[in-house]
Amino acid sequence: MDPVQTAQVAGAVVQHDLSMWELFMQAHILVKVVMVALLGASFWCWAIIFDKVLRLRQLFARAEQFEETFWSGGSLEELYDRIGARPLDPLSALFVAAMREWRRSAAKGLADREQARVSLPQRIDRVMNVTLGREMEALERHLGVLASVGSTAPFVGLFGTVWGIMNSFQAIAGTKNTSLAVVAPGIAEALFATALGLVAAIPAVIAYNKISSDLDRYAKRLENFAGEFGAILSRQLEEKI
Repeated sequence: MDPVQTAQVAGAVVQHDLSMWELFMQAHILVKVVMVALLGASFWCWAIIFDKVLRLRQLFARAEQFEETFWSGGSLEELYDRIGARPLDPLSALFVAAMREWRRSAAKGLADREQARVSLPQRIDRVMNVTLGREMEALERHLGVLASVGSTAPFVGLFGTVWGIMNSFQAIAGTKNTSLAVVAPGIAEALFATALGLVAAIPAVIAYNKISSDLDRYAKRLENFAGEFGAILSRQLEEKI
């Protein structure tokens, strides 16, 4: 390589800073849009992850406290009076919904005892099922964002990479210079989009699987409680009738 070519390559190396900020600033406008979208999706996913993890940890702790109180042998009426106005978690909401239906039926009286024996447990089960579905729907809100980002972010990043490489090849064709100093910055800018796609997708997929598993365990816990509490109320109804 003659001195002129050496100076050109050295100048190209000096001109191109391969820091993340410079890679972003030197990228094509469409690639920049892709990068910003991926960064925004990543921040949104992390906000959802922190919210869900803290919320589930709190729910499991409150479930332990409530079940300890519920199975301690105290009065269900007193427990309802204490938490009936403001249930703080889905398990308490299930209990409150069932007790509210129980009290409404008791207030109306059990004139037709045989009909009450059949219809009241059905109404209580229906109320608890509706409450369970509503509470789980609220807990699963925004969880689809993690699934969507986890499945699409790599392809969005790949789109930015392909577009960036196309522009790099066009620049190479325009300058007619294939030296590494000229090719490397454009390729690095393009691959940066793929890296951002993976940065957004990998935590989203891992968190989605973990949070979904924890929600399934919590939903099973609610279903078990609803079945046990429904059986308790049915036995109390039989004793009254």
